[in-house]
Amino acid sequence: MELNASPYDLKAELKSFDDSKQGVKGLFDSGVTKVPRIFHSGELNHINTVSSIVSNFNIPIIDLEVIHYPALHVSIASRIRSACQKFGFFLVINHGIPVDVLDDMIIGIRRFHEQDTEVKKQFYTRDHNNKVRYFFNGSMSDMCEDQPQPANWRDTIEFDICPDLPKAEEISDVCRDIVIEYSNVLRELGYTIFQLLSEALGLHPFYLQELGCAESLHMMGHYLPPCPEPELTMGSMKHTNSGFINILLQDQLGGLQVLHENQWVDVPPVYGALVVSIGDLLQRMTNEKFISVTHRVTSHYIGPRISIAGTFKSLSNTNEDESKVYGPIKELLSDENREIYKDVTIMRDLWTNYYKKCIDEESMLLPFRFEANNKD
Repeated sequence: MELNASPYDLKAELKSFDDSKQGVKGLFDSGVTKVPRIFHSGELNHINTVSSIVSNFNIPIIDLEVIHYPALHVSIASRIRSACQKFGFFLVINHGIPVDVLDDMIIGIRRFHEQDTEVKKQFYTRDHNNKVRYFFNGSMSDMCEDQPQPANWRDTIEFDICPDLPKAEEISDVCRDIVIEYSNVLRELGYTIFQLLSEALGLHPFYLQELGCAESLHMMGHYLPPCPEPELTMGSMKHTNSGFINILLQDQLGGLQVLHENQWVDVPPVYGALVVSIGDLLQRMTNEKFISVTHRVTSHYIGPRISIAGTFKSLSNTNEDESKVYGPIKELLSDENREIYKDVTIMRDLWTNYYKKCIDEESMLLPFRFEANNKD
């Protein structure tokens, strides 16, 4: 090492790569054989990962077909309650979305990312005034006041779906029709999930919807190219989701892992199934009756890996209502179950804290937790 060598400036390197607008797919296409330093994630603990097949971890699988049978409906709500309390996520099968729609959505997102770089550049932006945004998943210098985090080995096309869909011309024609179709059926599934979650909490079926939990749907189509050094970087560093719930569609490559009892556990893909996970806001509103699961995605020598995350958020996440306060559901509080978190607003509290700290590995709720679970 040269004595006068300049210190590595991660922030500047992230911005430089972002300005190139080539994305990780463009980097892979260039024939890179080494992972650039901006993607180095440090100790990844791959050796501490166990397969759910060889562990005692039984992935909760919920068959939604039986919810139409009154005799079985109560048991489904009970199983969902158990899954949300113990694991923070569950898989749903027979959810009403045809398998060919799921397949076509994966194909459509892959087609978008595998277009020529010059074609994709017209969508490249981080401006949230645009309802369709394409970008690579690095911490941007204009978002972070403190030290940024290493970039993830993936590109993303993002859609703000509701309350209003993007205009048709705003969506790339290689995936336009399927994005519109999938967003419509995903929204309907979201309504069903919120009804079941409400019942699992002992509330009336439309309780969470009436609170506005289903008013904003946000979809992200992730593309993870093959990685020449998967031991150095992640497709997604460990994190929790910020919204109410997330519904994940993934291909058959695998790579999703959840943190359970301080152990990373593989969640193998189940063809036709969707992964439903609890987000930070629902953990906060349920006073930790439901938990927001910590998860990550590994990178691989083979690929690409395609996944589509549908996140239900408040309109506050999209600047529509900066002052809306999110406190606990009062019906869930008691002398034995006192309020765990301070009241928060999305824009002023949660997101300001997120961008200031560039949190990627912690729940955004941690700074708002009462010490010793009380207000003293």
